[in-house]
Amino acid sequence: MAYNNRVIVDARRVIAFGAIGAAYAAIGVALASPARVFILNNLTDADMDISLDGVTDHFILPQRSFKLIDVSANKIRDDGFFIAEGTFFYVKQTVGAPTLGSVYVEIIRA
Repeated sequence: MAYNNRVIVDARRVIAFGAIGAAYAAIGVALASPARVFILNNLTDADMDISLDGVTDHFILPQRSFKLIDVSANKIRDDGFFIAEGTFFYVKQTVGAPTLGSVYVEIIRA
């Protein structure tokens, strides 16, 4: 059986600890097309808030942790939920500032 669908993985988005503060900062570039799966990695020594609009606290990302979110699990190519094209991922510190590491966003799309 041949499958015509393929997975596309975007270049990893990253922001270093020194660029993370009390206000939201963008992590890399906006999505060029809708995303099916995203992985948030916090490799810093501080808890982080993640936002998809730069205003609202959407996800908490504890220090040295990750979240994998599959918004269109078990769906065909054009079915299911997607993170919209043009979306930026934003990060800010929750309480204390990080002193090492980076926050990463990894995107899988079809």
